[in-house]
Amino acid sequence: MFSGIIEEAATVINRVVDNGNLHLTMQCSFVNELKVDQSVAHNGVCLTVVSLTEDSYTVTAIKETLERSNLGMLQIGDKVNLERSMLMNGRLDGHIVQGHVDQTAVCMRVEEADGSWYYTFRYEFNKEMAKQGYTTVEKGSVCVNGVSLTVCNSQENSFQVAIIPYTYEFTNFHQIKSGSVVNLEFDIIGKYISRIAQFND
Repeated sequence: MFSGIIEEAATVINRVVDNGNLHLTMQCSFVNELKVDQSVAHNGVCLTVVSLTEDSYTVTAIKETLERSNLGMLQIGDKVNLERSMLMNGRLDGHIVQGHVDQTAVCMRVEEADGSWYYTFRYEFNKEMAKQGYTTVEKGSVCVNGVSLTVCNSQENSFQVAIIPYTYEFTNFHQIKSGSVVNLEFDIIGKYISRIAQFND
């Protein structure tokens, strides 16, 4: 489980395609604190550390993950938002994030707003999935590339988020531009409530 508060934007230093799998090797400042079998969220996708060196670690994304996320688009040198699993003895600063990406979205527009930025994202809308909570609501939570954010201007197939300078600088949001593909995880609480409501119809 994660909170959507990014620890670091790490760098992809190697990628190896292995049949339907993709092995990604990352370089980050806390490699010496990781261990094999540990879960780390990459752009919001929970992946398991499979090997370590002194200054890097490797994770594997399988076909299902690659089909639902933007990980297959990553190239050497790209920045990836990292978050280690949440400690249960601290404050939940973001919202409950599972690390199970639902789908991707495309950035339609980035607008500077006197020191902050508004990003507009559009995603494929499916009415049946929306009934089960795969949608956004005004002032609700959404996870974009692993970052816990508050929704504004929620529409049927799009929404906006406001990004503060800290988030812009210390995550890969500074690389996102019109046309960029990002990962979405909709709010798990909203999914459960929507699903339960289906049984009362």
